[in-house]
Amino acid sequence: MDGRIAQLAEKRRLCDEHGALLGVDDCHATGVIGPHGRGTAAHCGLFGRVDLITGTFGKALGGASGGFTACSRPVADLLRQRSRPYLFSNTMAPPLVGAALAALDLLESSDAAVQRVQAHAARFRTALQAQGHTLIGSGHPIVPMMLGDEQAAKALALKLHHAGVHAVFSYPVVPRGRARIRTQLSAAHTGADLDEAVAAFAATG
Repeated sequence: MDGRIAQLAEKRRLCDEHGALLGVDDCHATGVIGPHGRGTAAHCGLFGRVDLITGTFGKALGGASGGFTACSRPVADLLRQRSRPYLFSNTMAPPLVGAALAALDLLESSDAAVQRVQAHAARFRTALQAQGHTLIGSGHPIVPMMLGDEQAAKALALKLHHAGVHAVFSYPVVPRGRARIRTQLSAAHTGADLDEAVAAFAATG
C-alpha cells in the first residue's frame, strides 16, 4: 500500500538465524520489480532463497484473475490438503490461464516493460515532489501521495476524476489518518499520459 520494498536480506538473515521459513507476498511486485519482473527476491539478490512466494495474476500480469504460491513440494502438498481457499475455490478458466502464461512469457523474453514502468514511476514521482506533494515509498510503481484526512482525500479524488485521473485509497483499506491518493504507473502509459496526470495534480492539488 505504501510503495515500499521490504528489507528482504535482513529478513532472510533472521530466518536463517532462527531456523524459520521466509514467506513473501509479492502481489505488488510480480511483473514490475526485479529483472524481468521476477519480484522482490530477484530485486534484492535473493532469487531462489525465499521459501514461499505468493502472487497474483490480477495486477501487473494483465488483470487476469487467480494467483499462485511458489514453494517446495512438501509445502505445496500441505497447502493442497489444508488450505481452505484452495480446497473451496473453482479452478481458473483456461483462457485466463493462457493469458497469465502469455504475460509471463512476455516478461521472460524482454525486460523492456519492467524498465518502462520503473522509468514512468521515477518521472512521475519527481514531478509530484516538485509540486510540493508529500509522497511515501520509493523504487516502486505505486506512488502514494499522503493527505491523512479522509474527506480531503475524497474531495481531491473527485476533482482528479473530473480531470481524467482515477486514484484514491482511504479508510478502511488503509488506517484512519493515513488516507492518500494512490497512483499506480503502468508500462502501457505514454509520456503524454504522465504529463496529463501531472497537470491534473497541479490544477487540483
